[in-house]
Amino acid sequence: MRLSTKGRYAVMAMADLAGNAEAAGQPRPVALADIAARQDISLSYLEQLFAKLRRGGLVTSVRGPGGGYRLSRSSGDLRIADIILAVDEPIAATRCKSGSTKGCTKTGARCVTHDLWEELGQQIHVFLSSVSLADVVERRVLDRAKPCNDRGNELTGEIAAAE
Repeated sequence: MRLSTKGRYAVMAMADLAGNAEAAGQPRPVALADIAARQDISLSYLEQLFAKLRRGGLVTSVRGPGGGYRLSRSSGDLRIADIILAVDEPIAATRCKSGSTKGCTKTGARCVTHDLWEELGQQIHVFLSSVSLADVVERRVLDRAKPCNDRGNELTGEIAAAE
């Protein structure tokens, strides 16, 4: 699966907004031009993304001098999956069209690996739903997912201890 720049840039911009709005202790509006400069993202592209984020209820805009954008709620209450979905970025790993009963093969059937990729997309969504914007800003994301081997070794040890 590949996450497009739309989803990645939206998360980057929201993390920048969260980190810079709360830096002064009081939430203050952050100008998109400042985010664009810090994150090296086109201002016009950010304007399009933030229009979607605003419609999705994730940010509020403040007009006038010193205006900009604020998070609509605390960064701990905003989930990464919500940000990605707000900018119309699907979280899917299959080639099939979302919501369609037809598959991706020439005959319209689902390929033999469809269920594998469908489940992967669901796991990605579950993971991104478990990570808050605060987790990203405070760098608490690494080591959240444990490989199956770690769990398997624990289970094997428990079985051996029981024998």
